[in-house]
Amino acid sequence: MSIKANTANPPRNCPPAAKIYFSDYFDVPPEALADYGAFNVSPVVDLPLFVDPFLLFTSNKPKYKALHEEIIRYLKFLRDKSSQSAMSPGELKAWYCFHEVKQNCLGFCETGNKGIGLGVGFAKTLSSSLHSLFNDFGEEKVTKGSHLEKLMLISGGVGRDKISDFTTNLIKGFLVKYTETFAAKHVPSRLLRRVAVSHVEFDYEIGAWKSGHFDLPWFDDDFVLLTPEEILTKDDTWINKEDLRRDFPQIRACVENDALRAQIDNYFRSVLQSDKDKEPTRKQENEAIEATLRRFPQLVDYYIRFKEDNGDAAIERSRRKVAEVDLRFIQNIGALAHQLSLNTGFYLTPETTLDEAKERVSYLKHVIENQDGYRMFYGSDGTPIEREKDLQIAFKLVCVGSPSSVDAEVNNGRGPVDFKFSRGAHDKTLIEFKLAGNAKLEQNLEHQVAVYEKANRTAQSLKVILFFTASEQFKVQRIMKKLQLTEEAGVVLIDARRDNKPSASNAT
Repeated sequence: MSIKANTANPPRNCPPAAKIYFSDYFDVPPEALADYGAFNVSPVVDLPLFVDPFLLFTSNKPKYKALHEEIIRYLKFLRDKSSQSAMSPGELKAWYCFHEVKQNCLGFCETGNKGIGLGVGFAKTLSSSLHSLFNDFGEEKVTKGSHLEKLMLISGGVGRDKISDFTTNLIKGFLVKYTETFAAKHVPSRLLRRVAVSHVEFDYEIGAWKSGHFDLPWFDDDFVLLTPEEILTKDDTWINKEDLRRDFPQIRACVENDALRAQIDNYFRSVLQSDKDKEPTRKQENEAIEATLRRFPQLVDYYIRFKEDNGDAAIERSRRKVAEVDLRFIQNIGALAHQLSLNTGFYLTPETTLDEAKERVSYLKHVIENQDGYRMFYGSDGTPIEREKDLQIAFKLVCVGSPSSVDAEVNNGRGPVDFKFSRGAHDKTLIEFKLAGNAKLEQNLEHQVAVYEKANRTAQSLKVILFFTASEQFKVQRIMKKLQLTEEAGVVLIDARRDNKPSASNAT
């Protein structure tokens, strides 16, 4: 994705206003959004939250339950259509394929490439699974309801990003009306535009999606959507494959039929105990679990019922996750934006993309190390949250207002590179962000960026490494010495330790 600039050409020696969030751009008090229940999204940087369909299912609010029921109704429509005859390519595209709803300014992508949406691969997987996985919609014998996430538990290649994209597309009409209602009351009319929005309602009589016209907040040649906080989460859906593996012993115990439970236990042990002389590895345990699930697919229903029975925990986890994003990306990055606005020389145009990239990385380093910016990488309990994505989000903010074309997660056939600064075909600089705790750090430093440089036809790159402890710092320095890498070679270390930082009031 390209970084959206606050202004195309900021005046020299004049810092831009620290605009990041919906409330900033649309002259809305943050308290108004909070009272409405909407998350204060950023039109310039996607934040790592997404809609979890289980939060719709388990909500005590009729409007959210109705949304979940509508999702299931649509899946039933697809199932019934596929049972009548083979799907044509046109029907697959019309009913299963959706663009990413980028206007909600939220999300993540497991592949590293944004904007892919739900293509033919997802369409074929869902279509082929409708009769095996969803044939009992509305007539479940174990679970309390039907769940789209079941597809993720059984089918390969369908992850949380696909489930979230599908869910968001199916509730798009609700999000559009939700935003329009808020905007009519709180957003100045000069910041609204009447726009045509596709896929807002499905007409079951004619089997087609309908469009509509709405008055919505307008920014950077597109509309912006709001999402209720209480249907958002972070990291993973409540029903997910990792929890299924982790909770597998409890799920087996939930099987009420004694004979079936004994068969499951015996089969699981027979697969796992192929080598009696050694303790099974985690990989072997997971493989045994996968084999058992294939042999006894009804276990998936018992897992889903287990998660349904703990729905209150899903709501509480969602609240914590949203609060964490609010603390780290709304409050802490807001402080970073304020620091940027005070730096009158930051938005002067450097001569080359390499100069600019070095300057922006240097400033991010300064804020993290000397202006309490390191706090954005720690949870409320002081535990470091070590994710490269979070460092990339902070850097996207630093790139707002760049005179260069700044593209994130660019894939040139050799895998995605984190950032590419470019000014025409002959001035390009790549930036890769890594955590010192990455087990493949040495391998990446030695080979990865060189591959990216070749694919992008440039010899200019920076490698930025964030460390959280003294031992991680020593590890990076040892690797650099071994590979003969220096700052002159484009390696930048950023210290995110908590035990050696001055307070913000004493920083200079």
